[in-house]
Amino acid sequence: MSGLIILSLFIDKLIIHKNKKKLYLWAHFIKNKTMSKLTIGSFDEFEQYVGKELGVSDYLKITQEQINLFADATLDQQWIHTDPEKAKTESPFKTTIAHGYLTVSVLPYLWAQVADFKNVKMMVNYGIEKLKFMQAVTVNSELRMIAKLVSVKNLRGTTKAELNIVIEIKDQKKPALETNIIFLYIFE
Repeated sequence: MSGLIILSLFIDKLIIHKNKKKLYLWAHFIKNKTMSKLTIGSFDEFEQYVGKELGVSDYLKITQEQINLFADATLDQQWIHTDPEKAKTESPFKTTIAHGYLTVSVLPYLWAQVADFKNVKMMVNYGIEKLKFMQAVTVNSELRMIAKLVSVKNLRGTTKAELNIVIEIKDQKKPALETNIIFLYIFE
């Protein structure tokens, strides 16, 4: 195993292998699909990614405190969200679950981990299409986003981007939701 150095970088493993005085570097992204953050500075740069996966966010843990604060903000105090004791005995999930719209509300936060936009005067959340909740998000679940660019259009200087979004739940086969979201970007 001479010449083989294994380093841990974040979640992924980075392997450096020395062979015939050349240094080869392999980054293993398969297990966790971790990717570097995409940087986009113009419509033309964005357009080259149509039909491609843009990236994967880090995991975000959904806590009972977040659920309770969301319940307060939306006036949705259903016990299945806010009463852990009752949920233990009466919920089919045996614990509290996040509001579906709490899961939706973290999309811009997770998207900001996937892509960094330069030269942008303004970004607007424009719409959500084809939203389907596929599995309940139980308290303390960890969520991450996988984003794919469906389309990008130049509307007289405003970039309209449609993204297919899947929100995965760590260690679950079925995702929490899938949707297409639309953002408007005004580049400088």
